[in-house]
Amino acid sequence: MSSAAGPASVSALGKRPAEAPRGRSRSGYPRYVAGKLAGAAVSLFAVLVTSFFLFRLIPGDPVKFMTGGRPVSVEQLATYREEFGLDLPLWQQFTDYCGKALSGDLGTSYQFHAPVVDKITEALPNTLLLTGTAFVLYTALGAFLGTRSAWRHGGLGDRLNTGLALTLYSIPSFWLGLLLIVVLSVGVDPVPGLFPTGGMESGREDGLAHVLDVAHHLVLPVVTLVAVEYGQTLLVTRSALLDEMGGDYLTTARAKGLRDDLVRRRHAVPNALLPTVTLVFVNLGRTVAGVVLVETVFSWPGLGGLFYQALSVPDLPLVQGLFFVFAAAVILMNTLADLLYPMLDPRVGR
Repeated sequence: MSSAAGPASVSALGKRPAEAPRGRSRSGYPRYVAGKLAGAAVSLFAVLVTSFFLFRLIPGDPVKFMTGGRPVSVEQLATYREEFGLDLPLWQQFTDYCGKALSGDLGTSYQFHAPVVDKITEALPNTLLLTGTAFVLYTALGAFLGTRSAWRHGGLGDRLNTGLALTLYSIPSFWLGLLLIVVLSVGVDPVPGLFPTGGMESGREDGLAHVLDVAHHLVLPVVTLVAVEYGQTLLVTRSALLDEMGGDYLTTARAKGLRDDLVRRRHAVPNALLPTVTLVFVNLGRTVAGVVLVETVFSWPGLGGLFYQALSVPDLPLVQGLFFVFAAAVILMNTLADLLYPMLDPRVGR
């Protein structure tokens, strides 16, 4: 009797069904990872195709740009086209481009006469300095204010925070940058010009003075990015936390005598992390891409400014290479966020 009743009682208690999800989780997570990696690979190939065909719609003849406006013969133009492979059929240009890109060769820039990879490597640290600094500041500020606004939702502070965040988030970054240049760089009476109008350095300092000079040039573009971007993090964090605040587990935690700040930090915030993590990783991918308009407005020598220069030619290899790097960074960060989800929420990936 006891041996017959044992399995029945185990099944009745629901222990065996509880074991099945764990087994499915162990076997399901590799499939989950494989699916995400396959999706990332397909996305990268789609970006490769898009970057090749999209920018060939830009008006302008790169060969004529390479001649510097000088009158040249038809034979010289044909020589330039042959040198850069522009005389080949479009399908052959595409297959050559894909083959070289997969081996890490993004071509040679028309205007700089240098490998595209070298130009990207040269400008990348400047972009990471600008957008990386802004990323840390607006993520921390947005998460902090979003948490405070959600915990005190409906109050004066919440209304002021969300209203200011929505206002700044709706302002075009280039317009705000220009406004800051007029007010704080050029100066408007009685406010004097306090910061440089653009560039990354004055070029006359060494050592600590050079570091301070770069920091001085960094202030206005960072302020522009933080002002425009922090609102998104604030609103997402606030919304996710508000969804969690009605949970019974928070009522239980308070009933046990835990202080509100402990309930928020230990229980509510961790469970509201998924949407914020997604946004953080997306923004982290955009950090590599930089912000084209802000870097252009402030003449910052990063990837964004380089992209603007390449578009004006058009410098097809450089534009294609930068576009591919920008998109690849976002795809990579999104994939990492997807792979991190099961660690934050075990229900994901089963």
